[in-house]
Amino acid sequence: MSRYREWVVLGLCLGLAGPAMAGQYDLGRPALPEEIAAWDLDVHPDGTGLPAGQGSVKDGERLFSARCAACHGEFAEGVGNWPELAGGEDTLADKDPVKTVGSYWPYLSTVWDYVHRSMPFGDAQSLSDDEVYAITAYILYSNYLVEEDFVLSQENFLEVAMPNADGFIVDDREEAESHFWQDAPCMEDCKDSVEITMRARVLDVTPEDEGEDGAAEEAVEVAATEETAAPDPELVAEGEKVFRKCKACHQVGEGAKNRVGPHLNGVVGRAAGAVEGFRYSKPLETAAADGLVWTEDALAAFLADPRGFLKGTKMAFAGLKSEEDRAAIAAYLATFE
Repeated sequence: MSRYREWVVLGLCLGLAGPAMAGQYDLGRPALPEEIAAWDLDVHPDGTGLPAGQGSVKDGERLFSARCAACHGEFAEGVGNWPELAGGEDTLADKDPVKTVGSYWPYLSTVWDYVHRSMPFGDAQSLSDDEVYAITAYILYSNYLVEEDFVLSQENFLEVAMPNADGFIVDDREEAESHFWQDAPCMEDCKDSVEITMRARVLDVTPEDEGEDGAAEEAVEVAATEETAAPDPELVAEGEKVFRKCKACHQVGEGAKNRVGPHLNGVVGRAAGAVEGFRYSKPLETAAADGLVWTEDALAAFLADPRGFLKGTKMAFAGLKSEEDRAAIAAYLATFE
């Protein structure tokens, strides 16, 4: 039988059998409760669907490093094109906002549900409930939303305040904008008058080009400033390269903001814990109260072994083992006042 005839016969059979089988297909069997439960994974903002369990920040840090850091970074700062999970405070109104769990996500349930349902990438649903609680706790800690001794469970889940919880509104367009599609459209004489108020050629919206001469003068001025601030340009240039290890968490330069770590403008010679608006760890606050100042020597000691220098610091960076790297980055940071 030709393929065409096979399709014709199949169509006739379905057409004849359709009315008789309406509402009764006799296909498969009812799903078992355990099969439904395997798909019923969603967790609601009010905590509905959360399983019993708990996980600490400490355990979450270990799990995150082993299962998540390859894509999201050791500090949840993101790697390559993989998304950042921490930082981004006060950036939602910027031209290029950083949307992370701490800055953007309104519900903690979304974090737990997504990690439980879809992570780790390529090995989804391999984490136990306790492991998901622990990883979620570490993500909260990375965003400075909980302390380092915090333990997340289904019992205290709703007590965690998400910074952007009130940043969303109910989509009411179906009612608020219904007149756009329900009202009869205007087809003629829709306005009393139409006037030309400006022509494109006189709007002058294109930025003026200062020309190569202006750019060259500006480059000379910048170079002169850098030479004044950095007596050893080669060391500063080397420090800029080393700083690539730090820029996921720290910013420097004009417009620098606090991210996972504080901005580092003016850090050399500055009193510890002095950046306004940044939430420091308790050990650093204690050291600051005791008079710690980030001299070049203190900065070098801290960069060599952050956790050894300041036990309990939130900075999980392993440190710069090379003395040359530490000197270079200190020289580089000294250029930012």
